[in-house]
Amino acid sequence: MPRSGILGITAYVGGEAKIAGVERPIRLASNESALGPSAKAVAAYRALAGEIHRYPDGGADELREALGRCHGLDPARIVCGAGSDELITLLLRSFAGPGDEVLHSRHGFLMYPINAQAAGATPVAAPERALTTDVDALLERVTERTRVVFIANPNNPTGTYLGAAEMARLHAGLPPSVVLAIDAAYAEFVNRNDYEAGVALVDRAENVVMLRTFSKIYALAGLRLGWAYCPPAIADILNRMRSPFNVNAPALAAGVTAVEDVAALIRAQTDNQRWVAWFSERLASLGIPLTPSVANFVLARFPDDPRKNADAVFAILQSRGILTRKMGAYGLPQYLRITIGTGEEMEQVAVAFGEIMASR
Repeated sequence: MPRSGILGITAYVGGEAKIAGVERPIRLASNESALGPSAKAVAAYRALAGEIHRYPDGGADELREALGRCHGLDPARIVCGAGSDELITLLLRSFAGPGDEVLHSRHGFLMYPINAQAAGATPVAAPERALTTDVDALLERVTERTRVVFIANPNNPTGTYLGAAEMARLHAGLPPSVVLAIDAAYAEFVNRNDYEAGVALVDRAENVVMLRTFSKIYALAGLRLGWAYCPPAIADILNRMRSPFNVNAPALAAGVTAVEDVAALIRAQTDNQRWVAWFSERLASLGIPLTPSVANFVLARFPDDPRKNADAVFAILQSRGILTRKMGAYGLPQYLRITIGTGEEMEQVAVAFGEIMASR
């Protein structure tokens, strides 16, 4: 028998990727990149084919140096992992256990409560305000048992965010013994003057960690690559906890090149800004309420009418070869999350939504 509590965990289920009988569905269920990875990163990945019998660099030195140059950070305070998911797991294994509590927003990323339970801790969800993280609600739920607070900023699946002032207010209200983990997986998509990914808080505090990923704008989701920027003491702890070769060599090579290919990053940012605005306007014109999003997806609410509710629309779209993400697991059964794909894909999806909403 497994350790107590393990069988009480509801396993994470990712967005669907296949439709029976459809060779190439439009995949808008997993917030994958619309444009795909940098061509230079792909070339770097392929160049490792003749070296896969060698162990990777256990310290991810070259990647940490590249990230340091890109973001103006001390590479010694960067820890790399097999996706930011691994770093979430390491943080919770390091700082939370039986009898402890892990705090998160009600509609935050599902891996926070899942990993809290896996560590033996108790996840605590704070209600949101207009599908946005509520600082006051979080602070009201901090107890002497609270060990870690997870904030996805921007938040998945809502697409909303907290500005730098609100994040600073949250941190100021936490005891020094509580780790504030800022999950900035979608930071590169944000185009708001009041947003800060978390570097400033990490630089001035001993209990803040910023998590980032290569799975979103860098389009390396299949390689599983992420990183954390930490105070020196927390970086030391995570390095003690992680596996010695936790990131594979092709992922490291592709990651270095992706960071250095600034032109590809700008193309992805520009393309996303264009199409998230265009698609949001189209859905709004059809009377489909949206949560304003600063990321690469939108969250759309559907009526209770069983012919046009979220489940019905999901099924109709699937029948047309379009995959979106149901939100029932996040406590939002009336919603679908729709990733921004290519321009051609979004035009097709917009036509499908228009026909669905116009139908009787």
